[in-house]
Amino acid sequence: MANWSDPRMTAVPRAATGARDAAFDAGLRSYMLSVYNYMASGVLLTGIVAMLFVNTTFGLSLLANPAARLILMLAPLGVVLAMSFGVNRFSEGTIKTLFWSYAVLMGVSLSSILLVYTGSSVAQAFFAAAVGFGSLSLYGYTTKRDLAPFGAFMMMAVFGLIAAMVINMFVKSTGMELIISGVGVLLFAGLTAFDTQRIKSNYFAVRGTEFYGKSAVMGALTLYLDFINMFLFLLRFMGNQRN
Repeated sequence: MANWSDPRMTAVPRAATGARDAAFDAGLRSYMLSVYNYMASGVLLTGIVAMLFVNTTFGLSLLANPAARLILMLAPLGVVLAMSFGVNRFSEGTIKTLFWSYAVLMGVSLSSILLVYTGSSVAQAFFAAAVGFGSLSLYGYTTKRDLAPFGAFMMMAVFGLIAAMVINMFVKSTGMELIISGVGVLLFAGLTAFDTQRIKSNYFAVRGTEFYGKSAVMGALTLYLDFINMFLFLLRFMGNQRN
């Protein structure tokens, strides 16, 4: 009978171990690259749609209608909820279609900021968000520190931030608006690092399964939301409104 502790039976050749590690690392890089490609393409699509929509008569007429503006704001939320609750039932193709639809709807929804803020302010906030997102996502990808405890705290803080924003809709305090914007920037900066680490960890569970493709799209959606929210809070904090 073979002895389970016999090194001749249990030892793994070093070359084989190295080959397995290299294959795993290559697979992880491919997975994360797919996530970032979807995310960046979604942001680009949103920007293009926003610029095109706000420069059409039809788009301006919808933005001038309060009821239409409300529908445009809520439509992306409906798509996100559909993706979140239906990810296990939907096919990979459906999830991708919903992701691109969401990016388009967000472009329509966010087009109004081009009427409120100057073009230079939008560009500056976008550049600052891109630099911050890239740096923090890189940190989340490379750090050995477990960010899960911070992630749980930040997710709870998101609900507090939303509550503060709702209250300020009625109070209309400029000081409170600045505080909310500053906290929002810091909060989604932290979530960028946390979500990147979580998406990286998801690869261990989805590699070689039917959920691989859907997981990459859902990861891209998560990072997309982090980036967009960071950009919007930065714009509120540092942006100059049109006269």
